[in-house]
Amino acid sequence: MSSGGGTSPESATVGFRLALAQVNPTVGDLAGNADLIRRYAATAARAGADLVAFPEMVLTGYPIEDLALRESFQRASVAALERLARDLDADGVGEIPAVVGFLDTEGHRTRELGRPHGAPRNAAAVLHRGRVAGVYAKHHLPNYGVFDEYRYFVPGQESLVMRVRGVDVALAICEDLWQPGGPVARVRDADAGLLLVINGSPYERSKDDARLELCQRRAAEAECVLAYVNMVGGQDELVFDGDSMVVTPAGHVLARAHEFVEETLVVDLELPVANEARTPTLVIPAPPTATAKPPLAPASIAPELPDPAEVYEALVTGLGDYVRKNGFSTVALGLSGGIDSALVAAIACDAVGPENVIGVSMPSTYSSQHSRDDAAELARRTGLKFRTVPIAPMVDAFQDSLHFTGLAEENLQARIRGVTLMGISNGEGPLVLATGNKSEIAVGYSTIYGDAVGGFAPIKDVPKSLVWELSRWRNSSAAEAGRLPPIPVNSIEKEPSAELRPDQRDSDSLPDYALLDALLDAYVEQDLGAGELVDRGFDAELVHRVVRMIDAAEYKRRQYPPGTKITYKAFGRDRRLPVTNRWREKVTGPPG
Repeated sequence: MSSGGGTSPESATVGFRLALAQVNPTVGDLAGNADLIRRYAATAARAGADLVAFPEMVLTGYPIEDLALRESFQRASVAALERLARDLDADGVGEIPAVVGFLDTEGHRTRELGRPHGAPRNAAAVLHRGRVAGVYAKHHLPNYGVFDEYRYFVPGQESLVMRVRGVDVALAICEDLWQPGGPVARVRDADAGLLLVINGSPYERSKDDARLELCQRRAAEAECVLAYVNMVGGQDELVFDGDSMVVTPAGHVLARAHEFVEETLVVDLELPVANEARTPTLVIPAPPTATAKPPLAPASIAPELPDPAEVYEALVTGLGDYVRKNGFSTVALGLSGGIDSALVAAIACDAVGPENVIGVSMPSTYSSQHSRDDAAELARRTGLKFRTVPIAPMVDAFQDSLHFTGLAEENLQARIRGVTLMGISNGEGPLVLATGNKSEIAVGYSTIYGDAVGGFAPIKDVPKSLVWELSRWRNSSAAEAGRLPPIPVNSIEKEPSAELRPDQRDSDSLPDYALLDALLDAYVEQDLGAGELVDRGFDAELVHRVVRMIDAAEYKRRQYPPGTKITYKAFGRDRRLPVTNRWREKVTGPPG
């Protein structure tokens, strides 16, 4: 199907069957992850693969954060790798070399300033015939956004090229591909026929397009076929989307896996025979007996998901894995009848099943009848477990003693709802979901210990404008499939309101959400200063007001539950600002 680009047209080629195992590991579950690898290695063997590759740090899960610095975990990772090599051989698949990401260590135990304890390495092992045949350590350690790899690892220095079935295969790990130079730049000089990159690349909007362009560019630079395998699944705030692929030096996509789905991508390649004048790092001996490969259907190229479908799948995957991997079986959330709780409920039903979702309507004196009806209608449409807990008597009990007014009275209602949900959680065991969106969280339009309570916040990184878009998409996709749309139309179309005082509207406190989200994108995602925002055309008074709200709400965001990252700069892991901070952006009018 393909040939490497570093040879002349008359150069000899050989058929090579490659398996990319796009799997969902769990951080810290060494035994479970090893079993996962064994299952998918067996699948690759049945498909007649010459080589099977797994994602970055698949044996330990990723990212492991400070676990990388723990000596016991370092030793356990290396021991689990050696045991896995023996188990693969005992399973009868030891003849197929397997590339497995794991936590390695140089064993350097002397404490040195600026050097991670134990000199841990983000590494890939080549497992063959019951042993670790070779190890490659990641060269480029990302230290931006959600990554802190200089804190956790020491960089590798050596390249690794292995000769498999007469083909030279060069290895690289994730960031090695994103940065110019280093091991990828040496692939062309090594005259390799295949560049294999294992990855733990988290999802964010439109990243699949950036990945494809990067793989095409690096394949052209290396002058050989490039195979990219990525993990799938959720890990705390991060979600991994898979999107594994194989591309030629000319930029043609030979195979591409689905997003957010575990699968084995198997592809037949025509690769150049290794240059015998080159000496590889290691040679994988050929099997003692040749076996005929089973027939293989043409490699598949998964269709690209449209943007709302892709984002929605990321949110479903992130929530579902957070629930399952942390040992929960059910979730609970407050149903206000508004758009945010409606979208979170739909995501939850898709992630864990409606039978495992508890929706609680908690009407107060100011709750409109249409909001109560919308909450009940959503429950009917989705099939989730629905209950009503009126909070007016509880509010009255507090007010008889405290006599709160204004904002204190509004927040009291939200906090009683939070206490109610957490009481249900303590009594019945569900994980409580916070329903705030990124726009509200940005400007502090939430109540600590009220609507901000919970263990996970599915739409924490979703701007309000996108909340509406995703809700409309989810309804339309259900209708196209002949199913009942889960979200009541009234929840989508009505003007948003917290309903904590008579005739309250979000617009009483906030600008139009479309305008607010545009300003938030410029200030939060792009890090523009106030003067630059005014230069971009935003009203100076609006900039002054919104920027002050964002800066003042940092302490609230620190106490908000984790939630799935979908944007370039999510609050928490990506955007880290001090709570105690006297810096204030200066607003000036547009020039002249």
